Parts: sequence; C-alpha cells; structure tokens
Amino acid sequence: MITLNRIQEYRSNTYGFNPKFRLKTKEEAIHYVNERGYIYFWPITGVTLPSLWGAVSGDRIVPSEHDDPGHITWDWKDSLLGKHVWYYGKILRNKATIISMSIAPYFYALTENYGSPEEDYLTIYEQGRLTQEAKVVYEALLENGPLDSIALRKAAHLTSHLSESRFNRALTDLQADFKIMPVGVVDAGSWHYSFSYDIVARYEPAILEKARYLGELDAHQKILDLYFHSVGAAQHRDLVKLFRWKPSDLELAVSRLVETGIIQTHQTLEGKSGDWMVLNELY
Repeated sequence: MITLNRIQEYRSNTYGFNPKFRLKTKEEAIHYVNERGYIYFWPITGVTLPSLWGAVSGDRIVPSEHDDPGHITWDWKDSLLGKHVWYYGKILRNKATIISMSIAPYFYALTENYGSPEEDYLTIYEQGRLTQEAKVVYEALLENGPLDSIALRKAAHLTSHLSESRFNRALTDLQADFKIMPVGVVDAGSWHYSFSYDIVARYEPAILEKARYLGELDAHQKILDLYFHSVGAAQHRDLVKLFRWKPSDLELAVSRLVETGIIQTHQTLEGKSGDWMVLNELY
C-alpha cells in the first residue's frame, strides 16, 4: 500500500504547488513544460494533470478577477504563440493543452494525418469523420494562409449567428487532430482579441518529419510514461478519461510500462478504493 500523503507530496513538486518550485518567468515556464512533456493551461475539473496555472499560482481555484497575479499565465501563453518554444492547442479532451516541442511528434503520430496535408482531410471527410464546417475552415486556411478567427469565419462562409457554435466546434476538432493550431493573437473583432490560425503541417513541418519515424505503440508508451512521472498514481478510468485511446492501445501501453519497470499495477492507495497504477519510484 502507498499512502495518499506520498502521492500528494510527489504532486506538490511535479505540479509546481511547492512554493520553491513556483514559476516566475516565461523561461521557467518553457523549461517546466519541457520537463513535464505536456500540461494543461488551466486545471480541468475531474482530470488529473498539471497545469500552467497551478505551477504559477499553487493549488487554488482560478479566480474571475482579471488583476489576479496568476493571470500572468495568459500573457505568457499569448506572447509565446507562434514562437516555436512549445505547442499550444485544444488537444487533450479538447481543452487548452501545452506540449513540449520534443513531445508534440508523439501526439501527432497518433492522429490520422498520414500523408499529404492537401489530401488527408478529404479522405477523412468522405468517410464521414470530418464535419462540413471543419472541411471548409481547413480549406480556407489551406488556400489563404494564416487567418484570424474573424477573417477565417468570413473565408469559410460561416458568419451567421446560427453557424457560430458549428464554427467553434470545427476549430476545436481541427486542433484536437493536429490539423490547425493558434499561431498568434491579433487585434480583431469587437473584443479586439482574436487567435490567428494556420495549418500545422505548414507552420511546424519539423513535427511531421519527426512523427514519421514513430510507431503508435512507442507514442502511446512515451505519452503514458510522462503522465505517470507527472501524477505519480492513477486509475484506469483516469487514463480513459484523459486520452480517449482505444482500450487495446491503452492496455498495451500500460503493459509496456509494467515490463520496463516504470509502474506497478493492481496497487492499493490508502483511503481510496479500487486498483491503482503507481510509479515505481514512489516506493
């Protein structure tokens, strides 16, 4: 049995909750993402994963007050978009995720982007796995280059009020499958704030090149390895909720981590029910 205090102590360090590990600069934030591999931008309720907010502000709820010092994370994120220092987009559970540039190819290797960016999306669309709105949004960027969200809606002919939710869903779906990514912030729209988007294959070609040499099992194993080194312990349902992988892929990746001595399965966590998978180094 491993104690809950041991897990909390471990996460206090890896999540940045420990004051001595708190992030104070953009450079420290970049280093933190490189160390963890991937994190959320904000903490997501019900999901176990470090966040940039937590590593800056500690274990507390994100406040609505705009002058909270923790909101420096927003400035860091915006100023680093398109700078090739990390990968940002709505990835894990379609939520804002920050990924180390060295780890982004592992995520890309698990997508359906197999060959030509000019052709892959058409195959997926014809198979009914890409919405009409996502198709026209992708084509608008493919044809015009980077566009802010206001200009992109116009180019995709999705400017009506009724199409707003479908446009936003298209943006999210395309980001989750590593087809498009935010590359900057521009002064546009009534809020004078808008993301600019571009095609991933065009803006970050190195990711595609590196992903080309990665097998799916290696990618699953690497991503899961980093996860356990961040959270220390998790249950099967935590992995299903976060990654949404096929059961067979998840089972194989877990088996690999057990075989290589990274984790132990069927463990007991003090005060918690069910089977747990625990990072070996915590014992």
